Amino acid sequence: MPSYQTLSARPRPNRRRRPTGRPGGPTRSRPAAISTLDAALSAALRRPAPPSRTFAQLGLPPAVVAVLDQRGIRAPFAIQARAMPDALGGRDVLGRAQTGSGKTLAFGLPMLTRIHDRGTTRTPGAPRGLVLVPTRELARQVADELQPAARALGLQIATVVGGVSMTRQIDELRRGAHVVVATPGRLLDLMERRSVRLDAIEVATVDEADHMADLGFLPDVTRILDATPAGRQCMLFSATLDRGVDRLVSRFLTDPAIQAVASATTPIESMDHQVFVLRHEDKIAVAARIAARRARTLFFVRTKHGADRLARQLATRGVDVAAIHGNLNQNQRLRALDGFTSGRVRVLVATDVAARGLHVDSLDLVVHFDPPADHKDYLHRSGRTARAGAAGTVVSLVEEHQAADVARVHATACVRPDVTRVGSDHPRLRALADSGDPITVLAQARSRPGPQPSSQRARRPAARPRRR
Repeated sequence: MPSYQTLSARPRPNRRRRPTGRPGGPTRSRPAAISTLDAALSAALRRPAPPSRTFAQLGLPPAVVAVLDQRGIRAPFAIQARAMPDALGGRDVLGRAQTGSGKTLAFGLPMLTRIHDRGTTRTPGAPRGLVLVPTRELARQVADELQPAARALGLQIATVVGGVSMTRQIDELRRGAHVVVATPGRLLDLMERRSVRLDAIEVATVDEADHMADLGFLPDVTRILDATPAGRQCMLFSATLDRGVDRLVSRFLTDPAIQAVASATTPIESMDHQVFVLRHEDKIAVAARIAARRARTLFFVRTKHGADRLARQLATRGVDVAAIHGNLNQNQRLRALDGFTSGRVRVLVATDVAARGLHVDSLDLVVHFDPPADHKDYLHRSGRTARAGAAGTVVSLVEEHQAADVARVHATACVRPDVTRVGSDHPRLRALADSGDPITVLAQARSRPGPQPSSQRARRPAARPRRR
């Protein structure tokens, strides 16, 4: 077996880059803009936490504070305490925060408040607030999270994404929406049809800009932001600043307030990381043993076909399972997600993009059936559990020939997992299979998705470029 622990503890050495070709010329380095912004984010991370304040003291209106209180949201999280005062004051904001840290409310509630303070009038096809996200699932999550506060302020939110009826979205925009939560491709389609215009935008937010870059959406994002007024407020949240994200910041943010509560590779403290090293022939049996537990489990695989294959293999072993990936239409994806969040399905098998934006409060176990090749993917996948300070476990199923590569991913992600060689009846595997609280199945499935439970409730103590 490869020396996984040694590899985990020792990151890959930094090798000197080759010169640029001129004798004595400088070595290549990261662009100055990225280095400067990274330095500013690092400095923001080192700043002491602001004094403890309530949402009312941060400046949110009483109606919004009351809604938060009803949802059990009473104390601001770190990114909210840092970003909300600047956002409410109208400053542009560049932010970095972990998944599940409360950043949706950090940018969304100030947006709603500022729009409300300028009056609740709405013009057909001309929203006043815009949130751009990379995937349909994340758009749904953001809209659901902001909907209660929007209703309390008399504001309307429309969701504009691919994979569902464009006619219905056009009708919704014609009725007038104060805020649009959109994926770039579908929004551009509607702009080209002149079904929506962005010249009335007062506040624009780009969420998960790094994932936008991964999917090749930054040219679309640039076209969209170019269509908004020069004087609008702009907020951008991103884990990293490479692959063109820094150019978005330089072009569209003016003297931004820079706020960070996590580095680009910060693992979540309440997350337990484990590696199960196993033989290829034992992998399905081990996965099935884990999937048979009483609580929800999310499995990640690399490919769409791999998702369907694993779901079939688990189903033949009596597991209630659904798969979600890019080959499914929107209704199929929503049915799978609703089955998982309602508890009718205990196991969800997902590809990386399909699960982006998936949010289930009680999810306490993520399994990397196919370990990712990149540390960012590892952290994004793992971030589906241990949300909002709750405890969670992340397990990587690693065949021996994968051990060295997986160890390097963990080292880059600053994760030191417990490593165990397992078979289908190992004591640690049995303990994991017996973990988790039984699921309470909702009495009736929703035909359409309603508001998701908040990620910030009072909680138990921890125990290809393609338009979308």
